[in-house]
Amino acid sequence: MTKPRYLTKSRFKLALECPSKLFYTAKKSYANSRLEDSFLQALAEGGFQVGDLAKEYYPGGIDIKPLGYEEALAETAEALAQTNVVIFEAAIKFENLFIRVDVLEKKGDHVSLFEVKSKSYMPGETTFVGKRGGILSDWKPYLDDIAFQKHVVMHAFPEWTVSAHLTLMDKSTLAPTDGLNQKFRVYRQEDGRKGVIVKPLTDEERSQRLLCDVNVDALCEEIYAVQQESEDGSYGAMVRRLAHAYETDAKISTPVSAACGRCEFFATDADLRAGLQCGRSECWREQLLWTTEQVRQPTVLDIYNYRNKDKMISAGVVRMNDVMEEDIRPRDGDKSGLSQSQRQWMQIEKVKNGDSSHWIDHENLADEMARWKFPLHFIDFETAMVAIPFNKNRRPYEAIAFQFSHHVMQADGSVDHVGEFIDAEPGHFPNYDFLRALKKDLEGDDGTIFRYAPHENIFLNHIYKQLQAEQAAIADKNELLAFIRSITKSGKDSVEKWEGPRNMVDLCDIVKRFYLDPLTRAGCSLKLVLPAILARSTFLQDKYSKPIYGAKGLSSKNFDKMQWVVFDGDAVRDPYELLPPMFDDVADRDMLLLSRDDDTLTEGGAAMTAYARLQFEEMGDVERRAITQALLKYCELDTLAMVMVHEGLRSLCQTT
Repeated sequence: MTKPRYLTKSRFKLALECPSKLFYTAKKSYANSRLEDSFLQALAEGGFQVGDLAKEYYPGGIDIKPLGYEEALAETAEALAQTNVVIFEAAIKFENLFIRVDVLEKKGDHVSLFEVKSKSYMPGETTFVGKRGGILSDWKPYLDDIAFQKHVVMHAFPEWTVSAHLTLMDKSTLAPTDGLNQKFRVYRQEDGRKGVIVKPLTDEERSQRLLCDVNVDALCEEIYAVQQESEDGSYGAMVRRLAHAYETDAKISTPVSAACGRCEFFATDADLRAGLQCGRSECWREQLLWTTEQVRQPTVLDIYNYRNKDKMISAGVVRMNDVMEEDIRPRDGDKSGLSQSQRQWMQIEKVKNGDSSHWIDHENLADEMARWKFPLHFIDFETAMVAIPFNKNRRPYEAIAFQFSHHVMQADGSVDHVGEFIDAEPGHFPNYDFLRALKKDLEGDDGTIFRYAPHENIFLNHIYKQLQAEQAAIADKNELLAFIRSITKSGKDSVEKWEGPRNMVDLCDIVKRFYLDPLTRAGCSLKLVLPAILARSTFLQDKYSKPIYGAKGLSSKNFDKMQWVVFDGDAVRDPYELLPPMFDDVADRDMLLLSRDDDTLTEGGAAMTAYARLQFEEMGDVERRAITQALLKYCELDTLAMVMVHEGLRSLCQTT
């Protein structure tokens, strides 16, 4: 029997991103850079427990377990025969549309739908609509999701009235007890899949609901009305069109746009070598009548951090070779070195001229480096924001800093891994111990401190607010607050303003202003810059091609005589590829996606996933030690990578 091809809510959301994606999804022959393991994704984002927490607030609810369409529909129909009932994962079908509702509450002839999201909400402050009207882009996918569900239920049961809600983490609430998050533990099923086992909440733990239900009926009506005014016709007509295309496996042609740059069906060179097809290339060949070779050439989508891509494409300028200087309008910034627009134009010029050489601003970089004071300190944090608070009186999604690494470089060029911290003890709030360890590591001198991107500054500001609001007595509270002020700059939303005498230098900002390399496509993330600078710097190649890291004169806390520069033919391998796997039970592809970094320079998901597993997964001591050791190695390489970037920039500045 052929499996039905229903338009589900996940496929519908995919189609709203781009209707052509419906054709490529679930086809193993096409490259797909989206993390398919939804549980792994939830672990990485810190909200895997939220769905199960929501169920705990509805004692007696019926959970529809079967994954198959027909079994789930039959069980749901039986439950809906009751006058009043709460159903989890209710299966509803209308024509060729199929949904599973997180929480469905039926009271007589009225049905309330609750889409549970691990997104935070502050009552009275959070808004779904922008100042100029229209739903904000951050909330649009969630509202599209629940609007689709409401549409299906209204048509499946026209005799009932239907209301729609988003169920969100309430940032105004405080956890009523300690250890609430430890009630939700990850376990492995016999087939290798992971699930959550929940210890029932006590009355005290239910006394303060951490989730809030927000009625979004008006916003659903706005979505339906906006669609009604579009060229595609009514909301129902649009849904039928998408459902028919998916059911018949027909591709809907979609014009080229900036959204193509986020297409998960784009095949990298490695994907092509592995025999995978490129969905984006197929679309572009159809839309632009380009050859395969033309599709793989640089386009406006590749311009570094450029915001006018759609405007350019609408004007018929798609190839990077066709971009003119007046399109970019490069101008000076407020700091020395390249401004963003100058960086964009230099990238384009190099493509136009076939110039694959790197660029470095010798004079300005040398001036900047002259301001730095030895010894130089390189630090990196690993952090998380967990939905359910660890301790009583803490809020959902409070910042957690559980690990750091610290390298020091002396004036003579010697480098040592002098410090590290990790605390993944289940249920323990690590921030203040983390801060004390960092303070001890950094307060011995007044040397320059480096971070890579704003992350460390942002999290220290979070901890500053936590300390200020702390109700428990902390003997060294004032000293810790003073330490944070000394090495950071206050956040934009901070009432108190400061810039510390040792305010950390952002090494990413240094790269943006003084170094551009076609090997990174002008990108500046550490994961891109490190391999590029290793390929350019003979100093780094000579130094780290020897097994000296972790030996005398180049100390390490986690490596012994490690060789970091390894050649694969003429190319230098990415040092991160030399690390042991973080998890034995996670596919290489998923691990790569978890570890990816981009120019937004948000923290990668691999460390957050590891932390979540150490917190919530039932595992033996051997596996726990293995994951902890892997975390230590990954974080140590992050600060060593910063050292290498610094050494590489200095060597290139002196030799080219």
